[in-house]
Amino acid sequence: YYFSISQSSWKQSRDECKAKGGDLVKIDSREEQAFLERRVRELMKEGEDMFWIGLTDSAVEVFTSFCSSSFSLKFWAGKEPNNVTEGDRDGEDCVRMGGEFENKDLKCWFDQSCLKPQRSICEKVFVILYTFLLC
Repeated sequence: YYFSISQSSWKQSRDECKAKGGDLVKIDSREEQAFLERRVRELMKEGEDMFWIGLTDSAVEVFTSFCSSSFSLKFWAGKEPNNVTEGDRDGEDCVRMGGEFENKDLKCWFDQSCLKPQRSICEKVFVILYTFLLC
């Protein structure tokens, strides 16, 4: 994982992750969510210092991961997603994690305008190749 220091839009963040050979993080399990929540909590400087993850509903108003598959895990905080359109007529189409962490059960996802500068979490998938020698 790479946790960015600089802030940028969701698309710029994704492009930066791709330039590093990865993509915005796709959270695949409760264990991964718990790990990322702990790490984000350590890195946050204040309540709005959140991190983009690889979820968006910019194409259709159903949140999907960046690889366009439906996403079954959900860790929405409170009344999220709420798709507020104030400041961006397209609404809140991208997902960030963070917040005050008063949330229970790892619920720390918030939808936000994709244009708002945020930090981000990049993930690089490692592939392990096995070589077999036949004697």
